[in-house]
Amino acid sequence: MTSVMEHPAPASPSGAPTAPARSPNDGARAPRRPLLILGAGLATIAVILPLVFLLVQAFGVGWHTLQPLLFRSLTAQLLWNTVSLTVVVIVICAVVGTVTAWFVERTRIPGRKIWAVLVVIPLGIPDFVTSFGWRAIFPSFGGFWAAVLVMSVAVYPLVYLPVAASLRNADPAQEEVARSLGLGRLETFWRVTVGQARLAILGGAVLVGLVVLAEYGAFEILGFRTLTTEIYTEFNVGFSTSAGCAFSLILVVLGVALLAGEGALRGGGRGARVGPGVARQPRPFPLGRARPAVLSGVGLLVAVSLGVPVGAVIYLMVSGGGSTLPPASLIGAAGNTFMYSAFAGLLATVAALPIALLSIRYPRREVRLLERSNMLILGVPGLVIALAFTYFTEHYLAGFLYQTPVLLVVTYAVMFFPLAVVSVRAAVARSPIGLEEVGHSLGVPRHKVFWRVTLPLIGPGLAAAFCLVFLESATELTATLVLHPTNVETLATQFWSYQSEFSYSQAAPYAGVLMLIAAVPSYVLGRWFDRLPARSVVAQAPGPAPGTMVVL
Repeated sequence: MTSVMEHPAPASPSGAPTAPARSPNDGARAPRRPLLILGAGLATIAVILPLVFLLVQAFGVGWHTLQPLLFRSLTAQLLWNTVSLTVVVIVICAVVGTVTAWFVERTRIPGRKIWAVLVVIPLGIPDFVTSFGWRAIFPSFGGFWAAVLVMSVAVYPLVYLPVAASLRNADPAQEEVARSLGLGRLETFWRVTVGQARLAILGGAVLVGLVVLAEYGAFEILGFRTLTTEIYTEFNVGFSTSAGCAFSLILVVLGVALLAGEGALRGGGRGARVGPGVARQPRPFPLGRARPAVLSGVGLLVAVSLGVPVGAVIYLMVSGGGSTLPPASLIGAAGNTFMYSAFAGLLATVAALPIALLSIRYPRREVRLLERSNMLILGVPGLVIALAFTYFTEHYLAGFLYQTPVLLVVTYAVMFFPLAVVSVRAAVARSPIGLEEVGHSLGVPRHKVFWRVTLPLIGPGLAAAFCLVFLESATELTATLVLHPTNVETLATQFWSYQSEFSYSQAAPYAGVLMLIAAVPSYVLGRWFDRLPARSVVAQAPGPAPGTMVVL
């Protein structure tokens, strides 16, 4: 986060001066934010609408109906499957993401830039395509550990990306002091390196947990029952809205527990450090005799996460086969996918800007609560979100917008809105407030300062937010199955139609195009995180007082 430092300041134990951050509302920057509040409020209302739908539907039937649904052996088994799977995947992703980030960013591994891209691309492969690839090669592949493997190799980049950025921007002096005090390499890594990246690890782990809670397609292919797969069954097979909403509420509670646990582990203490050590890049460690083992480990990770699904899709495309389903246009499905996902990315990025500006420029407890409440939507299955908007349009808009591209785009933007908020907030945090203050002091209106100064500075972060939402929207399945316009298919829906009929060869081209479309934003995301240290410097700020330094 951007912080303004006044000098002189007391020295830190490592000799660098530190100072508390000045409040963003001091002095000339008295908040004038009605438009920000309005924009943040409207976005939050849209995001929490599915949660309101859950409460209305679940409790509208009465406790006497919910009780037998919630307190039965099936619910206990589904809860155990969901929680145990989520915990194991979070632990594996935290370890794999952190260790991989350290080897790629802090060692002299050959081909570092190539590995930095390859380990991110699996994030762009849909989870259901990954499970499809494994199941196509190994027909008996399924169950708990199969689900653990598929989800771990599919979502570990959610931990890798923030940890890699954190390690590149870490202060090398702390590790050097620890080694000079007699700590070994392993102990220094655990106590100092991991300690510096703790917040990034926790943030990535929460995203991993929320994604696993809401996943449907991968588990359905692998035959592993979770709360999400049962929700889909209750809605589409049993036609039991109350049961589906009851299970969805359990997922929301689990999401709240994840966020609360992350907040407790994160803690409230935070310090800032200024001085030459911040600008100095850590020196990479030589691998020595460990080089073959490290290369083999990273190569195996890429082969499992990227090679298996890509290889399976290519093999199925070459082998060929027939299908009883009518032929569909691959180009048309790709065009629809690209168009819907692009508009969703644009909408989510623009809507995330007011919340990000409020969170960084005018931090308050209620703003933090508003920001974190938006994260809950990641733990709600896409099917439930789609049904919530369907219910709203049918009951309050007389069917207006139902099964139209507009409603599908809005649903995508709501589903992945938290991802946009995270990226935009990070970009705003690195935008030096001192440059905006100069514009204000010269009498330039606030909106012109925003367009001329703030927007160019946060532009790369906005592009990253767009790519992230675009990536997730292009690979979304369950909400698309419910809301896509009649006689209009996307890559995900057409893939699912062929896959459900066991026409794997016909499904493979759609999976291949999905991976190609998703690979581009995955590459952009990797490059954006790779460039973060270039903006993490200590700069002289032309701000309110001489000698004031801004830590970006």
